[in-house]
Amino acid sequence: IPVIFWTGTGNTQMMADAVAEAINVAGAEAVVKNVSEITADEAAGYDALALGCPAMGAEVLEECEFEPFFTELEGKLAGKKVALFGSYGWGGSYMQDWEARVKDAGATLVADGVLALGAPDDEAMAKLAEAGKLLAE
Repeated sequence: IPVIFWTGTGNTQMMADAVAEAINVAGAEAVVKNVSEITADEAAGYDALALGCPAMGAEVLEECEFEPFFTELEGKLAGKKVALFGSYGWGGSYMQDWEARVKDAGATLVADGVLALGAPDDEAMAKLAEAGKLLAE
């Protein structure tokens, strides 16, 4: 199960590592990839995937690497299980838009998107672990 992320400060990478650990503990195999290390076509080859991106600018996905990747992947998500996560510094409403895009593409969100204000706290880590477990099932 790929855990694909973009990070600027390291917070979203911490979240990606937590999801991957939960996937592995649940008996599946996680593969953690920075978004620059995988193509949308490669990601679309999996039945389940975790996607992580922080909020940027005016509450949007990171626009240089992650948004173009997700836009290309979006039309290939039908029938897949997806978990979303990311950190933010001043809002967090971007997650609702991202969740809607995933659902509109025909994918199933295994859990609500996990948000962390800055570095993930214990509550966020527990939610990440649950999302990873659900992806592995």
